[in-house]
Amino acid sequence: MGDFNLALVIIAAVVCVVVFLFNIYLLINYQHPDDLNQAYFPKLVVVLGLSVAEISILMLPADVANRQACSNNIYNGACNLTLPMKDLWLAVYIIDVVLVFFVIPFAMFYYEGDQDNCGKRVFSALMWVIVTAVVVGLTLGILYGLVGKVDFTVRKLSSSTTNFPSSWSSLSLSKNHPCLTGTNGNTNLCDAYIAGESSEAKWTMRTTFPEYVVALATIVGSVLFSIFGGVGITCLPLGLIFSFLRRPKAIITRAHYIKEATELGKRAKEVKEAAAALQREERSGSKGRKWRKNVKAVEKELLFLEEDVKALEEMYPQGEKAEASWALTVLGYLGRLILGIFGFIVSVAWVAHIVLYMLINPPVSPFLNEVFIKLDSVWGLLGTVAFAFFCFYLLLAVIAGAMVLGLRLVFITIHPMKWGGTLMNSFLFNVGLILLCSISVIQFCSTAFAVYAQATAAQEIFGHTLESLRGIKYLYKYNVFQIVFIVLAGLTLIYYLAFGWKKRKPRGRLQLTS
Repeated sequence: MGDFNLALVIIAAVVCVVVFLFNIYLLINYQHPDDLNQAYFPKLVVVLGLSVAEISILMLPADVANRQACSNNIYNGACNLTLPMKDLWLAVYIIDVVLVFFVIPFAMFYYEGDQDNCGKRVFSALMWVIVTAVVVGLTLGILYGLVGKVDFTVRKLSSSTTNFPSSWSSLSLSKNHPCLTGTNGNTNLCDAYIAGESSEAKWTMRTTFPEYVVALATIVGSVLFSIFGGVGITCLPLGLIFSFLRRPKAIITRAHYIKEATELGKRAKEVKEAAAALQREERSGSKGRKWRKNVKAVEKELLFLEEDVKALEEMYPQGEKAEASWALTVLGYLGRLILGIFGFIVSVAWVAHIVLYMLINPPVSPFLNEVFIKLDSVWGLLGTVAFAFFCFYLLLAVIAGAMVLGLRLVFITIHPMKWGGTLMNSFLFNVGLILLCSISVIQFCSTAFAVYAQATAAQEIFGHTLESLRGIKYLYKYNVFQIVFIVLAGLTLIYYLAFGWKKRKPRGRLQLTS
């Protein structure tokens, strides 16, 4: 047992190092050329935030393995060699909350600051963070003082043999005499049962402040997760499949290329003029609702323009390796089709599992829980790897849903992630979204895979405490987030089947609100 835990510690340390190095690789390859050799603090925050989010998801499989280390004990506390998973969970999620509500906003304010002086930018960003800290701190403190309690529904245990005594020593229970003496004083009876529903009672206790902070952060993340995740679970695979259906079928002629390039040049000039006009308005101090709407319109137009330029380059490859470039384009779209079909199978499995195991009471089938358990029986880590993959897939769905809704809703800011072209403010925004939703993904997975992850520290925090917290327990009791998730997934499916196969219409002249 000690060797098992030592191996678990070594694996956890190696995984943390690999995750950290992988995130540095992502940062280097995704960053914009304008951010080379500068913006070191935002880059550090990005790497740290991504690492915390990924490690937090990997902690749930580690929690399951940690529980298995003491499988021969009645309870985990009887095994002194297990990792303190509950303390680790709380530490990771407190770091998560601090990053989301304090560190990342500071880094964004600092990165986007207009002041040339570094000290002034730090001071300005610090003022915004202090105001945020005061508001968040007061809100948490007031809510914790008023409703920071959990209400557990319990039933009193009763027995047909004898009443429960005030002292167990009076029963003379021992290894040779394990049963209770009957009411007649002679018969030894050993049956006990849970009383009926009429004996239900509420057991109220105050939760710890760290658990309460994690719970509220989970609620905020669950709102975003149910919206973005519900849309993304459908648009992530279907977006790949329909991009294959809309792919360029053949190389266009040179005349066609010149015509399309000329139109793109005109659109680029319009975007540049619109951006210059918005900059003049910003300097004059007229940054109202219409100005923000126009900024969103220019950002959207710029994103579409970049996509059209890339599509034109795909349809008319140039240079000495034009044929090889076209062959790679064809293979790339075939890869999207394969990934899309595989992702669609995973999405269908997720939706089916939510309906069969989480929405229907009692559950029709454990479904994916049984799959993971059987995979573990084949090879010890196979079920764990599959379990981690399904959790990561939900995070990818959240990011995909945020991108899709960001292109269509005015009040959601566009922060695209592009290989070799992602600015630090977009990086920070997406890292904050991932961190906030990662808490909800863990809670969602610990509930969805309660059979596979039973008796874990995560289930204790996110299952018993969170779902019994006063004021918000009804959101989980009536499966509000799961229902919203499924409804949005269904509506997105209808939208893609109706309009997803159509090519985007040519963009007209960019019109700003006057």
